[in-house]
Amino acid sequence: MKKTIFTHAIICLWATSFGQKIENEKLIELGKAYKDFMFTNEPPKLLILNLQIRSPQDLQPAVSFIVQTIRTNNELLNTKYLVLPDTSTLKFIYIIRHINYNLSEENPIDNIHLIDSLKALPIPRNELVDNYYSMLFTAVGNKNKPFNFSWVDFNLSQYNLANDTEKGIFYLECISNCGSEIWGYMNIVKPPNTKKALEYIKKFPKFNGVPYCQYTAFNFPDFEMIISSEEGKQRYKSYYIDKLYDVLLSHLVCLYDAKAKEKEINDLLLGSILKEKHLYKYSKRKETLESLFKEVK
Repeated sequence: MKKTIFTHAIICLWATSFGQKIENEKLIELGKAYKDFMFTNEPPKLLILNLQIRSPQDLQPAVSFIVQTIRTNNELLNTKYLVLPDTSTLKFIYIIRHINYNLSEENPIDNIHLIDSLKALPIPRNELVDNYYSMLFTAVGNKNKPFNFSWVDFNLSQYNLANDTEKGIFYLECISNCGSEIWGYMNIVKPPNTKKALEYIKKFPKFNGVPYCQYTAFNFPDFEMIISSEEGKQRYKSYYIDKLYDVLLSHLVCLYDAKAKEKEINDLLLGSILKEKHLYKYSKRKETLESLFKEVK
């Protein structure tokens, strides 16, 4: 009887070890595919097929997501992918992205060691949520051309977002990527091409039935995480709300240059966080914001 129990334990241990080996190999395969095809180039059909076959059951949602992030004209804006997956899938996707980072290093560490260390690490949920939507909206920006969110109305109550923090992460990641579409027109071109930038702004999505600029639910607790590897840990709201203010101020300049109606300008000034003085501390352009508010008064 003891021998039978011992043999059964050995078999279970072997099966677990073999399962982990297959899982880790698939994670590395996904990390390599993401690194090679996350930008504009289209992956071969055979590569997509190989990613999808022989995938452990618990990895399949992550596989499906990664396949979408590397395909052009993907389905990432469908509810299926906008809905936040379970924590286990979020962590697999987090690991896949860090394999991609590791493979981009001049002297990468062993991927198996990286996977084992990340699996053992308790990743804060906010980081997992941010990582997911960062990858999703980055992929949409890279792969779905031409840029056009004008048909999209994100209903944040439908995506399994647990609280205002997670809804804020969704919104800020989306608008951060939308803002990158106008950054060059406002900051590189001399003089700024506000006409072109405004064309893009008019293609920004709605949230909960209203224009992007009217989302103001930022009274959630701030938190720290590594946003840029060069900077170390940063305050989340300081980084992303600062970016949002840049987008809103660019929008305002575009409206002035287009000689927009006073109502349209005031709707932006008074309907957005441009008027929220308690949030100015998150912006590097606090003096500009304060001067706008005084002008409105």
